[in-house]
Amino acid sequence: MATWSLCMIVRNEEEVLARCLESVGDLADEMIVVDTGSEDHTVEIARSFGARVEEFAWCDDFSAARNYAFRLATCAYILWLDADDVIRPEDMAAWKALKSALPPDVDAVTAWYHLAFYGDQPSYSSRLIRLVRRAATFCWRGRVHEYLDVRGNIFHAETSICHRPIRHDASRNLRIYEARLRAGDVFDARDTLYYANELFDHGRITEAMTQYEAFLTLPNIWKEDAIFACYRLSDAHLKLGRHEEARRAVLRSFLYDAPRSEACCRLGHAALEQGDLAAAYEWYRLATVCRRPPSFMGFLNRACETWLPHIQLCVILARLGHYRAAYEENERAAAYLGREHPMILRNRAALAPLISPPTEGETDD
Repeated sequence: MATWSLCMIVRNEEEVLARCLESVGDLADEMIVVDTGSEDHTVEIARSFGARVEEFAWCDDFSAARNYAFRLATCAYILWLDADDVIRPEDMAAWKALKSALPPDVDAVTAWYHLAFYGDQPSYSSRLIRLVRRAATFCWRGRVHEYLDVRGNIFHAETSICHRPIRHDASRNLRIYEARLRAGDVFDARDTLYYANELFDHGRITEAMTQYEAFLTLPNIWKEDAIFACYRLSDAHLKLGRHEEARRAVLRSFLYDAPRSEACCRLGHAALEQGDLAAAYEWYRLATVCRRPPSFMGFLNRACETWLPHIQLCVILARLGHYRAAYEENERAAAYLGREHPMILRNRAALAPLISPPTEGETDD
């Protein structure tokens, strides 16, 4: 069985680091924590878990720090995490199975990264490269919103990491981007997109829209990034009260690939807002049959491809008086949310008295 090094970069993470390292447990054969200038108890916490701690002089370059951490690794594979990431106990068996069975010719492994939750269930996720073969000498690229530049034999694992932040330096990334602009840097496509995201997250909506539009005019952009940019443009228009422009921005995503469940749910919601139940029904129905592409690596709104369209179809059908069909859609949503979920129970209680047993050969829709 191949050995794994855990490599992390940290700064002032005393609130979350112990939680992260404890969740990793004995999955890692060595822990390397590179500190970039902590002024709290981060270093002491890392050492209490047996981690090798090294210092790195911060230079507004996440890739430089991560590459330094990777160079310190000695095991066959390198696993990376942020301090506010955790491996849930229920996911550890899958990680250990991956470690014990990983073929030696695998160069990199992707895993699900759960970014938001509906109750205990992941609601928004992406896939990230999480494990790399050390001998491949893959490097991190980009000063901010960095990524691992990998190639070769990439395995897509059904394992996951959960992002569980307590706090966040919200302005740090934007400061780095704007310092680069002042220095005369020319952004590539990735930087343009993520700069737009930072502007959007800081409420600078019109500036963000300019950057999203600039990104979408660039050649050879990754289709998943293009679809995401269309969704963000739609959100920006909604914030400015431009509902028709928001709808058109979602439709623009169809230029890059077949309709996705999230796009259909967005368009279904827009139709509901306009009172067009027939159109809303068709969009949500389409959402239930959309399938993501094989080896999907973009951002995934899990609600839109599981329970949400069924709940919305339940609402629409109930408004149209098709109570039995509405009840059935609620039960389909229950397959994802659980039969005792409060929303499922409320809908079931409201619809059950409205359903009369159908006569032979008769339905309510």
